Amino acid sequence: MVKYPIKKTQTNQTRTSVANRGMDLEEAINQTNQFYIDNDVAYIYKKPIPIQVVKVDYERRSAAKISEAYYKVPSTTDYNGLYKGRYIDFEAKETRTKTSFPLKNIHPHQVIHLHNVIRHGGIGFVIVHFTLLGRSFLLDASYLVDFYERGKTGRKSIELSEFETYGHELKEAYVKRLDYLSIVDQVYFK
Repeated sequence: MVKYPIKKTQTNQTRTSVANRGMDLEEAINQTNQFYIDNDVAYIYKKPIPIQVVKVDYERRSAAKISEAYYKVPSTTDYNGLYKGRYIDFEAKETRTKTSFPLKNIHPHQVIHLHNVIRHGGIGFVIVHFTLLGRSFLLDASYLVDFYERGKTGRKSIELSEFETYGHELKEAYVKRLDYLSIVDQVYFK
């Protein structure tokens, strides 16, 4: 008996669980950050998420398993570090829509955090990847704050055209998968 592979449908190929959304973007950024660190370009890393372990199951000593944990505090943003003597802080998000980024995908405390970073002289931004379009944009935190404020009474999303106007498109490459520092150089180090 021959077992033929099951042909995947478009629905099966594009279905992504909420828990894994953003992992491709994060992996690209993590690989890029590792390149920056390895080549002494910048020191930028993914922030660990502060959790409080409540219960650990010990089936055996070598196989301890955390079975219950809670976030200690809401995490701020995904990444931070130093580049050319300046503090950098940013959030990475993905959206599966083709025309906009829903503001509900970013939390109020993250917007406040990024606003405070730029208010104190740091570099703050968000990187948004439009998964279905294969396009990524770096958007300065000042625009994010403005769009977020607008969303309180008006449109609840940032349109793709607004990313094209106010943001900077990032191109994916082989070695530096998502070289966002080339945009940081253009925007913040003129």
